[in-house]
Amino acid sequence: MPQGGINKDEEPREAAFRELKEEIGTDKARIIAESKAWLRYDLPPALRKRWDNRWRGQQQKWFMMRFEGVDADINVAREQSEFSAWKWVPIEHLPDLIVSFKRQLYVDLLQELRESGTVAHVGGPNSSAQ
Repeated sequence: MPQGGINKDEEPREAAFRELKEEIGTDKARIIAESKAWLRYDLPPALRKRWDNRWRGQQQKWFMMRFEGVDADINVAREQSEFSAWKWVPIEHLPDLIVSFKRQLYVDLLQELRESGTVAHVGGPNSSAQ
């Protein structure tokens, strides 16, 4: 789940595509849904302490995208890569794959997507998340 900060004078959608390109080597995707609200998670105290309390958590705007490339377009083995591997998984498995302090955010996001009907409209091999 590529994610990151928004640069000054950058719109959230622009940031989403930039982060996608930076983190997986491609931005061959289109947005099919956007979270209604900004979702937030708090870092556990041990992580806050590790980073000298410079960060407490993050507020995020989420975008669901349909990948329009081929698997060979994805390249996480680059200099300064944030990922060591990737795989397609069913979207409902995402909360089980994320660190515990972000799990509720993923559950809330998936619930919003289900309620909006977005998840029900996604199908085929690109219905999974990275």
